Amino acid sequence: MFEGALDNLGSLKQQYGLAKSANEVLLVIEAYKALRDRAPYPANRVVGHLSGSFAFILFDKSTSTLFVASDQAGKVPLYWGITADGNVAFADDADILKGSCGKSLAAFPQGCFYSTAVGGLRCYENPKNKITAVPAEEEEIWGATFKVEGPAVVAATE
Repeated sequence: MFEGALDNLGSLKQQYGLAKSANEVLLVIEAYKALRDRAPYPANRVVGHLSGSFAFILFDKSTSTLFVASDQAGKVPLYWGITADGNVAFADDADILKGSCGKSLAAFPQGCFYSTAVGGLRCYENPKNKITAVPAEEEEIWGATFKVEGPAVVAATE
């Protein structure tokens, strides 16, 4: 599934040697496959070159890998949660997940990707930085929001 539009689709088609008629869906699939086959190429490289508003869910049948990503600004809605039987579920409409995910439902964090190959959620600009869940208030439907922790800032004094 791919929702949104890429601002740099033309240049990426050239980079990956795709036909002029290729769309965003084909580009994401081919970029993922090209980088997967160059292993150990970091998963964040798949989305690091994408510019625009997008969210996508890709399942790699050959490796049984799930790869999900959202743009930096979170312009395209994407939601996720944990179902009662412990599975991770994704949808572009929160109402679809409300019944099965309850309070674990949350907006997918912008500028992040989820990959079963790398063991979970990562920020694609800083994939080594830890991402923490911030619990929602009791009256909110969302289970949590997510914050990417950055390196410590040290202030210099004279």
